[in-house]
Amino acid sequence: MSATRRPNRGPSAAAENRAALIAAAREVFAGAGYDAPLSAIARAAGVGQGSLYRHFPDRTSLALAVFEDGVSELEELAADPGATLDDVLTMVTEQTIASTAFIDMVSVPPLDERMIRVRDRVADVLAGVLERARGAGVVRADVTADDLVTAVGMLAGVLRRTPAPDRHRTAERVWRLLRKGIDA
Repeated sequence: MSATRRPNRGPSAAAENRAALIAAAREVFAGAGYDAPLSAIARAAGVGQGSLYRHFPDRTSLALAVFEDGVSELEELAADPGATLDDVLTMVTEQTIASTAFIDMVSVPPLDERMIRVRDRVADVLAGVLERARGAGVVRADVTADDLVTAVGMLAGVLRRTPAPDRHRTAERVWRLLRKGIDA
């Protein structure tokens, strides 16, 4: 039995292959975790492992490409002057529910310098909306962006051990508890 191979289209397929790898990684990491075999990602994308390593020399590079979309969405939302802390935390929660593997990636030492930069971008997003929330009297004055990053890490820790169908309900319960320590 021989596998059907796609014809090699060369460099003209590079952008399409990269997009397919990122989409496949998002799904595979979400289902099997950050340590999922990279060969499974290449297979799901319909490309060879050579293509995977040409675009992403290591697991971290691939995971960062997937994570980049989510961070960019957070930055875009937070840039809206009408966006509230609740809006941003809701998006972070939805992203965490969809991909607890990526929270593991940015919260478990030792951290790659690239991961630290991503985590810092998320902290910057949270700091901006936190300042607006403080100004509106919605949160306590002593709550910091690092506190919120820690809260998201706690949420991810719980969700990682929660069956997928129960994650939304569990996230609501976790935030109800955490908000008691955050809200003014």
